[in-house]
Amino acid sequence: MPRFIIEPHFRLQEWVAEEKGYFRDEGLDYEFRETVQASDGKIHDTPDKVGAYQALEAGRKADVSCACHWTVNVAAASGHGRLYPHAYSVANAGVFVAADSPIRTPADLKDVPISVGFQSGSHYATIQALESYLAAEEINLSFHDGLLFKRMEKLIDGEVPAATLFSGPYYFAEQLGFRKIIDTTFMIATMIHGDPDPEDLRKYFAALKRAQRDIDLRPERYTHYYAREFPQRLHARMDTRRWGPGERIVFEPYSEETFLSARDWIATHGIFEGGDLGARTYQDAIFA
Repeated sequence: MPRFIIEPHFRLQEWVAEEKGYFRDEGLDYEFRETVQASDGKIHDTPDKVGAYQALEAGRKADVSCACHWTVNVAAASGHGRLYPHAYSVANAGVFVAADSPIRTPADLKDVPISVGFQSGSHYATIQALESYLAAEEINLSFHDGLLFKRMEKLIDGEVPAATLFSGPYYFAEQLGFRKIIDTTFMIATMIHGDPDPEDLRKYFAALKRAQRDIDLRPERYTHYYAREFPQRLHARMDTRRWGPGERIVFEPYSEETFLSARDWIATHGIFEGGDLGARTYQDAIFA
């Protein structure tokens, strides 16, 4: 069997498990690739309307990758990998504006361009958060400003009026005094690529479970890892000691009920043009 490939992805758990030797302790024969590093920012500079779904559609080199559960749901049902059903994550997110912005409440975001990633967690989560305040036609999402770190930089540089951020960029915006207009969370699901050994997956998630416990106990020991994914020009301004633990892995099933409920929400909101959400059933879409 080829070596199991691990890529950290906007969260702390893989970094902690690597630092503590948990993958080795579990007997996993693996390669740790730091491909999400964004020291020059270019990794997140993508064309308009290219986001998480398009990345899954194109294929990823790691055995395991993560994206918002809505996108993983549709990608797995469309045959672009298989959804891992034995765990999911929850990420904190929020819509931020500058401290001196006239925008004070969610209702003030009417018709204001909000920078999000296309068919990525911020896309869905922003709609979900704001639809109790605004009509659908009043929520103005902008897909022109790149993925997570790129739109964070544009918000900091005053190039966009509002942006939805999560993980490290969420905490950095708070640290810098940007105003959070509305808070939300979203579920993240795991996509399995290729045909890895199920025993390797068991070892991988056992290591992450140990890492999650460490983060729960002493998060301040590990928040420094956020800097590994931030553009270098921002490092001097970052104080990760003030930041929170971010995404939390929940070792509970991503059930068929959840799968179907998410698909209903996606269909109702017309996220995918033509309504094509893939033909696979839950049983066909998961890595059993």
